Amino acid sequence: MLGNAMSSGRVRTRRAALGLALTVAAATALTGCSALGSDSSNASSNGGGLEKSKIKVSIMPTTDLAPFWLAQDGGYFKNEGLEVEQIVAKSGQESMQKAMSGEADVALSTYTPFFVAKSKGAADIQLVADGTSVNAKSNAIVTVPNSPVKTVNDLQNKRIAITALNTASDILTKSVMKDHGVDSSGVKWVPMPLPNMAAALKDNQVDAAYMPEPQLSQAAKIVGATPVIDINTGATQDFPLTGYGSTTKWVQANPKTLAAFQRAMKKATSDVINDRSKAEPLLVKYAKIDEDTAKLLTLPGYGSTLDARRLQRVPDLLLQMGVITSKVDAAPMIAPQVTS
Repeated sequence: MLGNAMSSGRVRTRRAALGLALTVAAATALTGCSALGSDSSNASSNGGGLEKSKIKVSIMPTTDLAPFWLAQDGGYFKNEGLEVEQIVAKSGQESMQKAMSGEADVALSTYTPFFVAKSKGAADIQLVADGTSVNAKSNAIVTVPNSPVKTVNDLQNKRIAITALNTASDILTKSVMKDHGVDSSGVKWVPMPLPNMAAALKDNQVDAAYMPEPQLSQAAKIVGATPVIDINTGATQDFPLTGYGSTTKWVQANPKTLAAFQRAMKKATSDVINDRSKAEPLLVKYAKIDEDTAKLLTLPGYGSTLDARRLQRVPDLLLQMGVITSKVDAAPMIAPQVTS
């Protein structure tokens, strides 16, 4: 009897121990699942480990933005865990200022303001993604039939509309004039938003205007604007035109966010280059042009890789034109780039 009682007791003890072990294992498994669920939730809420899942990008409504708009509407940013808000600026200079002030995280601008700011020590700028280069007929100096300007030689001492001083609009105009032996020192530069230039030409407020697409095609339709000279000539042929920049502080604080932005832009740029039809409806939607114009206008040369040798053309031209007084190296200004 005693032996049977002892045997039964040992069985009960083993069963209790087994039950306790199973309970602990179950609790551990549940705890693990809870932890995994918590990590997954956190990853989802912050864009897959990004420092910032919501960013603001300052832009100008030109054809340079086609890859950006494709990344936005096509879900490329979303697939990278990014929610991107666009802020419209009147010029590249204003766009860059929005990034410098913190109003925007990233800014699209012509490259010239970035290098001017770096030269003057006004901002510690990093170039984060390429935008466009000048293409034949994508940027031009234009006039209207009643203007005294008929050829590039007539630009001397005239009133020329530009988006802002020390941007591509006046720097490239000066360069083209210099290539043709025309003195630009007496030109009266008239800064104004791109959408206002056609009316300014028509009303004789200016004699000529520097315009990119789609404003070129729009002005031709609205006021009969015709090119005086294509910017894609001489020293400015295939010239690096626009790119995306940010402050060094933001770049260093948000490496994963930056890489996500770069990946989305790289894919979108490749898709626009390979299939123009992807860009056309976006130009209608965001650049506010009609479908016929979107099909006919000349797109700029889109790029997805920041190349130091190519970009060096910008500060070198600025130095040559006397806009900056000392050499600026492009290479150190290029932020880390994604490779895939």
